[in-house]
Amino acid sequence: MSKQNQSMAKQQKRDQSVVNLIKLSVGSDNVESLIAWQATKRAQGGDGLPRHITRMWPKREAEILNGGSIYWVVKGVVQCRQKVLRLDEVIGNDGIRRCAIVLDPEVIRTQGSLKRPFQGWRYLPVSDAPPDLPKGRSSEEPLPVELNRALAEIGVL
Repeated sequence: MSKQNQSMAKQQKRDQSVVNLIKLSVGSDNVESLIAWQATKRAQGGDGLPRHITRMWPKREAEILNGGSIYWVVKGVVQCRQKVLRLDEVIGNDGIRRCAIVLDPEVIRTQGSLKRPFQGWRYLPVSDAPPDLPKGRSSEEPLPVELNRALAEIGVL
């Protein structure tokens, strides 16, 4: 096997051992409001990193920490992602163990992808994750929902 084929095989194996999370950003009107909300929560962990606290601890922790991200659904559209840095245990005032998903503060815009409402978080395979927008397009507004939906229905997005 050539070095290029070996490299591609290693990349494919690594991609298969990575899984992402997807989560609704309830209350966010856009990516900027998500960023602003996270800024108010950064002191929670003492390290200044944004985090999302959830009841359930992911069973696929190793795959998430192998390069996974959390993809944020804002107003019914996947619009951005953040790399997951680690999972911290948090014990609430009620004594219940929770999971703090600690995130990289960099918010990376993605191509808009429609997503129906759901509760909690879900696993998102790498193969189903929307691609990142090119750096030069990171500040563009997403397509209008109606246009995005029409393009998705005909298989363009």
